[in-house]
Amino acid sequence: MAEKENVVLIANEASTELGYRLAERLWITFTEMERKRFSDGETYHAFPESISGKDLIILGATHNDSSHQELMDLISGGRYWNAASINVIIPYLGYSTMERAKPGSFELPKGVTRTRQIFRARPNFVAFVDLHSEAVLHAHAGEIRAKHVWTDSLVVEKIKESGLQDYVLVSPDYGFSKRVARLASFLNCPHTAADKDRYDTDKTIVSQVSNVVKGKTAIICDDMIRTGGSIIQTAERCLDAGAVDVVAMATHLVMAGDSLEKFRTSPVSKIIGSDTYPGRESNDLMDVYSVAPLLAEIIEDHLHI
Repeated sequence: MAEKENVVLIANEASTELGYRLAERLWITFTEMERKRFSDGETYHAFPESISGKDLIILGATHNDSSHQELMDLISGGRYWNAASINVIIPYLGYSTMERAKPGSFELPKGVTRTRQIFRARPNFVAFVDLHSEAVLHAHAGEIRAKHVWTDSLVVEKIKESGLQDYVLVSPDYGFSKRVARLASFLNCPHTAADKDRYDTDKTIVSQVSNVVKGKTAIICDDMIRTGGSIIQTAERCLDAGAVDVVAMATHLVMAGDSLEKFRTSPVSKIIGSDTYPGRESNDLMDVYSVAPLLAEIIEDHLHI
């Protein structure tokens, strides 16, 4: 059992805001790393206090290369300065859709190789939030405790509080349909899946959606929204099938490029998602909730604080 005064919570720069929200839920102090940028591009890091013998919690999304490297530095720094334990929470795992390499392609399955780098830095515990594929959980030799954190409880609570009525959950493809079916069972509502085919790296085509959406509000659920292409196509098919309104819901709001502008001119009336991806905040279209309460429960259960 860890004592709260023995716990140090830090974050890479990208996840600092979520770190403050998490600290508030845990009733502990968030510890900001000391950072400096040198003229040659190198970055200086220092712990502002001794972490020797402390239980170190590191929160870090790896949505880009620098954030991934900073997380690696923080884990290694924790080892160097003799933390009692190093516990890593990764709210969003970069390259998570690249969990396998096509035969003969010689491409790098970075979802696995980068997760393996994290494991090889020897943290004691690593938790991931709503992974695209659980394959990355097995990218270590068994000496590290890894946990996949599902946000089902937060999603169900958010939908119940949204004021939406007479809705049906829609998966944008059959690959995500099991998760959607589970959410629908908690909400006691119908669900269906769209027919989707991928014909390029970031290009898909959605052919049809069941008429179970007729006369209802369709809530399209996915683990992430990257460019939004398949979500918008699914929304259009939902309207074709008779839906009266369409809402999109995803844990990770990547919203790459001009996706937000595309959504503004799409049939989607609202986007509901979490703060796992750095920098995402509520606006006229997006309704963003925090995963901090769920992460606090995971930490309290793991460290028994």
